[in-house]
Amino acid sequence: MAASAIPLGPDDRPREKFIRVGAGGLGDNELLALVLGHGTPAMNALELANALLARAGGARGLLRLTEVELCQMSGVGPARAAQVLAALELGRRTVMPELAERRQFKAPRDMALWLVPQFGAHPVEQFGIVLLDTKYRWLATRIISSGALDRSPAPPRDVFREAVAVRAAFVVVFHNHPSGEASPSEEDTALTLHLSEAAELLGIGLLDHLILTATGYFSFKERSDDDHRSVLRLRRDRGGNRLFSDD
Repeated sequence: MAASAIPLGPDDRPREKFIRVGAGGLGDNELLALVLGHGTPAMNALELANALLARAGGARGLLRLTEVELCQMSGVGPARAAQVLAALELGRRTVMPELAERRQFKAPRDMALWLVPQFGAHPVEQFGIVLLDTKYRWLATRIISSGALDRSPAPPRDVFREAVAVRAAFVVVFHNHPSGEASPSEEDTALTLHLSEAAELLGIGLLDHLILTATGYFSFKERSDDDHRSVLRLRRDRGGNRLFSDD
């Protein structure tokens, strides 16, 4: 991985260095300077990039900045904020596993590794669902709510209305923790129980509740496999096998 910051030499501007050594030889600040294009009367593009990285706490922290927060930086208006966010989104899409037609998920980790690049680093908490057919193949992904930094309500009627609309057999619910801590709160546990009970009444399988961060995840399903007292009451299919089973 490139160094997080490389000082600029007298005749070593980012664009010229890019031509000479390629993108892999540039530091995070130099790559960001190329995205920004040019600086301001008060600072050049590299200095502006350094200021942005300092504000974000490094390149990964840029993923957690909103357009409003970027625009609060001196020298960054709506146009430059859009450039930065567009570059980040493009990068995010390149690391997402390709979604083959009717992708099948066989374990919580499969689902988490697909969701984390899309939603784990979002700066505010989002609650969403992944809808699957009877063979755990992808049907749709929906964001149910987007809330404040530490809370995003998810009424069961909203969750399962979407499932009924596409005739989904199974649902995986997920939300992100902008704090970066994946451990569930008491509210997360209570919500999981509430959704599990509602799913059972409706005859829809609640496979898992995933908590996402920029770098990891927590799975109620995985915890239920390790602890029979887990709050997630996983339904069983008609053959008696656990859902998300490799059998």
